[in-house]
Amino acid sequence: MAQAYTAETGSGTAGTRPSRPRFRSLLERWRGDRGIWRRGILLALLAVLVAFLMILHAQIPNRIGNLGSLTETFLPWLGLFVPLILVGALVRRSATALVALLLPLVVWLNLFGGLLTGKSAASGGDLTVATHNVNAGNPDPAGTALEVAASGADVLALQELPGGQVAAYEKALAETYPYHAVEGTVGLWSKYPISGAAPVDIRLGWTRAMRATVAAPGGGVAVYVAHLPSVRVKMNAGFTANQRDNSADALGEAIAREGLDRVVLLGDLNGTMNDRSLNAVTSQMRSTQGAAGDGFGFSWPASFPMARIDQIMVRGVEPVSSWTLPRTASDHLPIAARVTL
Repeated sequence: MAQAYTAETGSGTAGTRPSRPRFRSLLERWRGDRGIWRRGILLALLAVLVAFLMILHAQIPNRIGNLGSLTETFLPWLGLFVPLILVGALVRRSATALVALLLPLVVWLNLFGGLLTGKSAASGGDLTVATHNVNAGNPDPAGTALEVAASGADVLALQELPGGQVAAYEKALAETYPYHAVEGTVGLWSKYPISGAAPVDIRLGWTRAMRATVAAPGGGVAVYVAHLPSVRVKMNAGFTANQRDNSADALGEAIAREGLDRVVLLGDLNGTMNDRSLNAVTSQMRSTQGAAGDGFGFSWPASFPMARIDQIMVRGVEPVSSWTLPRTASDHLPIAARVTL
C-alpha cells in the first residue's frame, strides 16, 4: 500500500507552511510599533551620559574628592554599561536607545579597542624585566620570590619589603640573581652587575623608591623601582590621593634629570596610565602593556583584577611583549615585559 507523508496543520489540512525567520518576524513587529522611538528615552540619555564621561574624563575636576582620578582609574569599566543598555533597549523595544548606544560603543572602542588585539611578540628582546608588590603581610615570602624568579626575568623589582623579611627574599633569590640592592622597602635583583644604587626622594620622609644602573649586555640601563603612596576611597573625603600625586611629581622630576638614555621604571604606582595625576611620569615614558601587551593587563586586586596599578614603563628602549604572571601569596599580580635595548 502506498503511504503519503503529510503534516497536520492547525486547520486540519495536510501540508506544511514555511515559517518566517524569527528575526524577520521581530523586525516586522518593530516596524509596526508606533512607540518604538518614544520608549527608552532614559536609556538613551544614560548611553549619551556614559559616552560623554569617557570623552570628557580629563575635564572631570579633581577639586572635589579627586573625582577625576577616581573615574580615570576605572575608566575601562564604563564599557560595562554598553551590554546593560543593550539588554534594556531590547527588553523595552526601543530604537532610540539602540541608536544612542552606538555613541558609547564607538567611544570605548576608540579609547580601548587597541588593547583587545594581541601585540605581544612570541620571541625577541634583549632584556626581560619583572616587578611585584609582594605585600608586607605576605605569609610565604620565599615561595613568592621563587615563583616570580621562575618567570625568567633578568631584572626583578620588589616593593613593600618589610625589614624583617628582606633576608628571606635575599636567600630565595640568591641562586638566580647574583646582584641585588635594597633601599628602604624596595629592592632590585639582577643577573647582571648593578652599580650606583641609591634612594630616590619622592617626598615621603622614608624610602620607597630607588635608582640603579644595570650593566645589561646591550649597555647600561637606568632602572628605577618605585612604590608610590596608597590611595583610598572614603565616604567623607573621596579619593584620597594627594600624597600619591606629590610623590608622582617627585618621581617624574627625578626621571627627567636622568643622564642615561635608556630608562626602565618598575613598580607599584597606585595609579593607571589614564590617571592624569601621574602625568609627570607617564608623559615622558611608555607603558610596555600599552605598546606590546595583550589585553588590559590588570594587576590589582589579585583575587579579581580591576586595574593595572603596577607598571613597567620605558624610555629609550623598545617594548617587545608585556604580560601578567600567575598569582602569588600577594594581593597584587606580578607583571613582566621583554624589551629591546
